[in-house]
Amino acid sequence: MRGRFRVGVLVFAFVVLAGVLFWGAAHWKPDAAAYPVQGVDVSEENGVVAWPTVEAAGADFAYIKATEGADSADPNFAENWEKADEAGLRRGAYHVYSLCRPALDQATNFISIVERDQTALPAAVKLTLSGNCDDRPERAQVLRDLTRFIQMVEAHTGKTIILGLSRDFERNYEISSAIDRPLWLTGFFLRPSYANRDWAMWQASTFRRVKGIQGSTNWNVIQQ
Repeated sequence: MRGRFRVGVLVFAFVVLAGVLFWGAAHWKPDAAAYPVQGVDVSEENGVVAWPTVEAAGADFAYIKATEGADSADPNFAENWEKADEAGLRRGAYHVYSLCRPALDQATNFISIVERDQTALPAAVKLTLSGNCDDRPERAQVLRDLTRFIQMVEAHTGKTIILGLSRDFERNYEISSAIDRPLWLTGFFLRPSYANRDWAMWQASTFRRVKGIQGSTNWNVIQQ
């Protein structure tokens, strides 16, 4: 009987500890004294966003998914773009890059959705193998195609693009050593250091809980 009781106590303690750790992780963010400019990036997966609530929760800016590949657009982009601005957040649009579609078509897709706006943050392109197509072109081809995409988007927006570079994409293609653009890197709780250069923006968490956003969201900081 005592053995069962002890086991029960240990299980209960483990559950409580796990809950405390999960809560802490879901509400953690980098020190605001070190990184005073912090914000979110969202897509349709986050549902309808209450932007005034997000701003009140401490977000200074938002990167909003606009397009993916050559023919996909986020259905919530227009509303998110407008409402984030109304709530007083600085906003930027991002594209999810596909290795299977021509760069020209992808840039055209982004340009057709995102209007030129001098008040907006620089556009970003997310480069990741996770969720991408099965094709893995040679590095030289990827660099050529990505450069063409970047040139078209920068000509449209009038601003230097940001490379949202995942660890797996960088490992495969070594983008940071070949294309000189600001980097948006990912490091869960720890500053990322997997690229050839330092980062301009750090996605510090992908499961932070933010009031005004359904479920978990991505939390980012900008290096000053």
